[in-house]
Amino acid sequence: MIKLKGWLPLVALIATTIGKPQNGNLAPNSDFKGLSFDNIEWAKATSRASKFVAQLTLDEKIGIVTGNASNLQGCIGNIDAVPRLNFQGICMMDGPQGINRAESVSVFPSGITMGATWDTSLIYQRGMAMAKEFKGKGAHVMLGPVSGPLGRNALGGRNWEGFAADPYLTGLAMSASIAGAQSVGVQTSSKHFIGNEQETQRTRTTSIDGSIVEAVSSNIDDRTLHELYLWPFVDAVRAGTTSIMCSYNRVNQEYACANERLLTDILRDEIGFRGYVVSDWYATHSTLATANAGLDLEMPGVSLAQDPTYFGDALLGAVSAGNVTQSRLDDMATRVLTPYYLLEQDNDYPTVDPASIYNYVFQEVGWDSPYIPLLLPLLGDKEPPAGRDVRGDHASLIRKIGAAGSVLLKNEGGILPLSASTTMNIGVFGNDAGDPTDGLTALLTDDPLGFEYGTLDIGGGSGTGRHSNLVSPLNAIKERIANTGGKVQYLLSNSIISENNFRTIYPRPDVCLVFLKTYAAETYDRASFEADWNSTQVVTNVANFCNNTIVVTHSAGINTMPWSNHTNVKAIIAAHLPGEETGNAIVDVLWGEVEPSGRLPYTVPKSAADYGIPITNLTGQDVGRYGWQANFTEGLMIDYRHFDAFDIEPLFPFGFGLSYTTFEMATPATFTSLVPSGSLTPTPDAAVEIQPGGNPELWSTLITGTVAVRNTGTRAGATVVQLYMSYPKSSVPDGTPLRVLRGFQKVYLEPGAESVVLFNLTRRDVSFWDVDAQSWRVPEGELGFYAGFNSRELVQNATLILL
Repeated sequence: MIKLKGWLPLVALIATTIGKPQNGNLAPNSDFKGLSFDNIEWAKATSRASKFVAQLTLDEKIGIVTGNASNLQGCIGNIDAVPRLNFQGICMMDGPQGINRAESVSVFPSGITMGATWDTSLIYQRGMAMAKEFKGKGAHVMLGPVSGPLGRNALGGRNWEGFAADPYLTGLAMSASIAGAQSVGVQTSSKHFIGNEQETQRTRTTSIDGSIVEAVSSNIDDRTLHELYLWPFVDAVRAGTTSIMCSYNRVNQEYACANERLLTDILRDEIGFRGYVVSDWYATHSTLATANAGLDLEMPGVSLAQDPTYFGDALLGAVSAGNVTQSRLDDMATRVLTPYYLLEQDNDYPTVDPASIYNYVFQEVGWDSPYIPLLLPLLGDKEPPAGRDVRGDHASLIRKIGAAGSVLLKNEGGILPLSASTTMNIGVFGNDAGDPTDGLTALLTDDPLGFEYGTLDIGGGSGTGRHSNLVSPLNAIKERIANTGGKVQYLLSNSIISENNFRTIYPRPDVCLVFLKTYAAETYDRASFEADWNSTQVVTNVANFCNNTIVVTHSAGINTMPWSNHTNVKAIIAAHLPGEETGNAIVDVLWGEVEPSGRLPYTVPKSAADYGIPITNLTGQDVGRYGWQANFTEGLMIDYRHFDAFDIEPLFPFGFGLSYTTFEMATPATFTSLVPSGSLTPTPDAAVEIQPGGNPELWSTLITGTVAVRNTGTRAGATVVQLYMSYPKSSVPDGTPLRVLRGFQKVYLEPGAESVVLFNLTRRDVSFWDVDAQSWRVPEGELGFYAGFNSRELVQNATLILL
């Protein structure tokens, strides 16, 4: 029985099925759940793949499931062609922010920037635009999007590649990204599955003396796995992601890529994944364990460097000996090929850009690469070819997203937006403001701070990109006021600013803009919460010098802001990693050409100690081969859930962001139950056939609600209406969060205008994972619903009694 009590302001995300999107002109937060290809389409593609595999020799089947990096094709991952059957092969390229190791491509905003938009329409459009570039370069598979790491460790080195430290927001972002990319005909490889929450000792290492230390083991209880880390992968599977990339780390003592519980029992049997599992590069450490556990494709496989491969000849021997069955091999090959036919990549798909191999070797590895002698005969006396320009008009989208992902955290006295009609003397400070001094492509470095001079718009590692164009904040600001009679002065050396030396700045600026940066990259984690390059002293000195100081952070993650309450720091903008149009995007926000609408996808703490989950780091300790253990004893309590559980006041809460206008939710909400009284069962029907996303009953809508939001200010603008839900304490296990995000909607309104937002809550949204029953269970008792503008500003609330 469902019994209503009180008003329900919001209840969840719109649940209208929109079918396969054909363009990016979708309403914000359109529902991307349920966009997976239907059973008939999958069946047809599987049949074609199965018939193709039946024609292959045993060696050719092994070739389909083993990458080949020795053919100098220029892709980060290759599956060899089978010319006799007119199969052209499959090309995989990094990464989740755009094509890496290529020229004439766009550098898109990072995942964390997309999460900060809280706008699945923009996320969808980004996915589609990126996929067009991948396809233009001849790549069949885009290695992304990312929901692992989710953000357990606030200093995780790859958090910026993912979307948010919350499974609900991340899940919707995954769905939108996949829908956008695959609408173009490009496969997605959702990663990194699973518990890949730190870079430190992320994989096996071998010492000079030959001793081996295994990767860190992420030890996660079953409920936490399901409700937190698996949640966005379920959304990805339901949205139709064609592949899942298993991660480097161990999970509960077994490597993720050799974990049958994860790859078969959960991924395939429980949540209905129909695509293929590919290893992260060199994440495979065995043959039988990985193949029989559910790994379908090893990457990079065979290489010129003769790195060990556990498939290839080793798998051939295992199949010949009967240790891996022929049927399992056929299943592996069929799974790998099914998406190729599903997305019709066998039909006039672009060839791989001939410049790709030269881009990779010359630009990524360098002229001293041992592969150069192999390439020179291909060139003869010619220069390497120029790459195909696949950027199209994507710069305008990147600029739009960069502005939408900028979060206004402070705006004292309404200093922003800056006046477009007033002649101003602008001071620009900080080593993040200008053009990179070492060129548009960051040189490879082991320095955890990255490059010193130049604006930071993207992180490092496999998720980075090579700029063809980069608009710095300084140049965009100069251009903005070039015709106003204003003045721009600048000081870009953090060292000089830290010495309190402002002799080059005269007269004193009317407004001072300080640009800070925080770099992060694959293979190592961040060491500090503060922004890099002596940032606190830089802001303090500029603020002491300038009465109207505005701080802009370009950051790969969460920062403390010990200078935030300085009297002269009048405004703060967290601009994240906005991509190549970073300067234009921030100028649009600063001068009010675009209303700030970004909201934090994480919590900003008052101090580093407020985040209670450190990176597991046993470097230098003699812990033995298997000693690296990361015990996820915090369970579900990460980010805002942690702050709520320990009643810690954040500096800026999850979901927070200001606008140049104001909003209110004053009209009582309406509520409708879609479940007849007494007809709801605690768990879904176990006899129902599993579909992508799991038991289809989990996606049925149980509750609907509406809430009216009004723009009470004098400017048009957007806000994000958010719903948080609490479980009945009496019928859920210990360790349940105080509240969890279960709905949001970005709403754009003219001054004085009002909009009614519709939200739906599914069975999965209101359930918890019952470990004993191994099923999602609707709890008995009173659910609480809290609507507002961030996790701590909850304006309306209501309760609902279930069962």
